[in-house]
Amino acid sequence: MSAHGGSEPRGFGEPIITCVEDLRRLAQRRVPRMFYEYADAGSWTESTYRANEADFQPIKLRQRVAVNIEHRSTASRMVGLDVAMPVALAPTGMTGMQHADGEILAAQAAERFGVPFTLSTMSICSIEDVAAHTTKPFWFQLYVMRDRDFAARLIDRAKAARCSALMLTLDLQILGQRHKDIRNGLSAPPKLTLANIANMMTKPRWCMGMLGTRRRFFGNIVGHAKGVDTMAELATWSNQQLDPRLSWADVEWIKDRWGGKLILKGIQDVEDARLAVNSGADALIVSNHGGRQLDGAESSIRALPAIVDAVGSKIEVHMDGGIRSGQDVLKAVALGAKGTYIGRAFLYGLGAMGAAGVTKCLELIHRELDLTMAFCGRTRVGDVDRSVLIGGGVR
Repeated sequence: MSAHGGSEPRGFGEPIITCVEDLRRLAQRRVPRMFYEYADAGSWTESTYRANEADFQPIKLRQRVAVNIEHRSTASRMVGLDVAMPVALAPTGMTGMQHADGEILAAQAAERFGVPFTLSTMSICSIEDVAAHTTKPFWFQLYVMRDRDFAARLIDRAKAARCSALMLTLDLQILGQRHKDIRNGLSAPPKLTLANIANMMTKPRWCMGMLGTRRRFFGNIVGHAKGVDTMAELATWSNQQLDPRLSWADVEWIKDRWGGKLILKGIQDVEDARLAVNSGADALIVSNHGGRQLDGAESSIRALPAIVDAVGSKIEVHMDGGIRSGQDVLKAVALGAKGTYIGRAFLYGLGAMGAAGVTKCLELIHRELDLTMAFCGRTRVGDVDRSVLIGGGVR
């Protein structure tokens, strides 16, 4: 039993899950090391990855009492969409390697719960595949490759799939070095070394799931990018495609071609936030790519207040990075975020228990958000502001 509530099995049933940390532990046991560590890692020393989570802890909440908190609502809106709570599933690469058909299962769980799901360009299940297995529009995240024709066709495919928002990631012009991926031989496609194969064989649930699906490749790329008809051709293509030339002129081109709601992900600096406003985007996400790019960058929750103060009246400001609980969501909302994103948290649930684990993750975060809001004397998440934080949350 851990201080977080424990995740050890009782009898022969499933483990007792009380928090996202319990899901993480279970995922670590059930997902092959190379894929678990792909999700649960940062670049270089991982200082920013750790800070994203740790920097929520010093922010203290004001408890209020004798307030009528009988009727509460966490309902909100993100880029014009009604959501059950101000939380969306972030785009995560290779989600379908955490659990077979992972993107489809996560999208279905998000749809049932009433929160947005964002499909990554680097997904295992394709845009079309996810669209065929869901009933409501989802969001699509775009990486701009050197092959602009491929990027244009990705945008057109997202339109055809009725995606309701396009999320453009700006902070992956070059790839940060992640030591665990190098040690594990994590590449595109992954290197199946003897050590990796041996580790996979200790994960029977995962193996059985992967044997039962045809979705094991990058569905948005293989068969769609020029000269990439097999996984063997993918490695060469992917190593050449990150584009260090990405500029705000590309953002304008993408906005014009897309023509719908545009969200810019990867903003950490006030000056870049102002440029995001000038671009005409509908929302920006304060994000450091989960600590996977510039190690030593400021945590997202620390960067958030200054960006909200600078541009929050002109553009919808969202926040991504380190959220592991509903309390974290409340703190981000109190500091001005109109929406938040969970990446690793839902991946832990997916790796631990498949679709049921994603649902469990959302249920945990929702309950924590609802209870914490009540303890702070609020009944509507839209009424949460800095006054629920001790000292206004200013560090």
